[in-house]
Amino acid sequence: MKNINHNIKVLIADDHEIFRDGLKLMLSKADKIELVGEAANGKELIKLIETTSPDVVVTDIKMPMMDGVEATKKIKEQYPAIEVIALSMFDDEELILEMLDAGAKGYLLKNSDKFEITDAVTTVYEGNTYYCKHTSSKLAKLIALSRENKEKKKKEAEFTEKEIEIIRLICQEFTNKEIGEKVFLSSRTVEGYRMKIMEKLKAKNTVGIVIEAIRLGFYHPE
Repeated sequence: MKNINHNIKVLIADDHEIFRDGLKLMLSKADKIELVGEAANGKELIKLIETTSPDVVVTDIKMPMMDGVEATKKIKEQYPAIEVIALSMFDDEELILEMLDAGAKGYLLKNSDKFEITDAVTTVYEGNTYYCKHTSSKLAKLIALSRENKEKKKKEAEFTEKEIEIIRLICQEFTNKEIGEKVFLSSRTVEGYRMKIMEKLKAKNTVGIVIEAIRLGFYHPE
């Protein structure tokens, strides 16, 4: 069990200095997060880990000398306790999948705000996976199917028929109010179901629900 009482030590890597400066500024304003270093490429990142001992690494995917995928593989081989979050300029499906396969616990688009970055860092530090809230439906499906063979865990018994019905409606992007009208429940009751579903699936947002629902066979997108 990780110590949640001390600051989460974060190391960042990106070859664009302006972006690193912006990310540093955002992280400096976040509670319980301590920036311990910055790198301009994957090789620098690996070297810095030895001296900074971060809890979480936030790294760009595309970098010179050593990219984020290769760096992540080395990190997980040499320092398995360190969690990695991938940064992508665009919703690049194949590269994000490669990062997750390499061992990254989550990913963010570079236009993510301070609150989402902080949430992602805290989530992966606690051992859970973080999916960017701006994830496309195509990428969500690709992630779910790529993880399906690796994690063939069936959880049907943990969910009631009503919960599975609500999961499917969430996956179809209905609001709490719309779901309530379909299942004859109040919006507030649906919100309660949604929170319980997220807890059971260890999901942090709707994207996480969709990915796990596809993986577990609760939802089959077109």
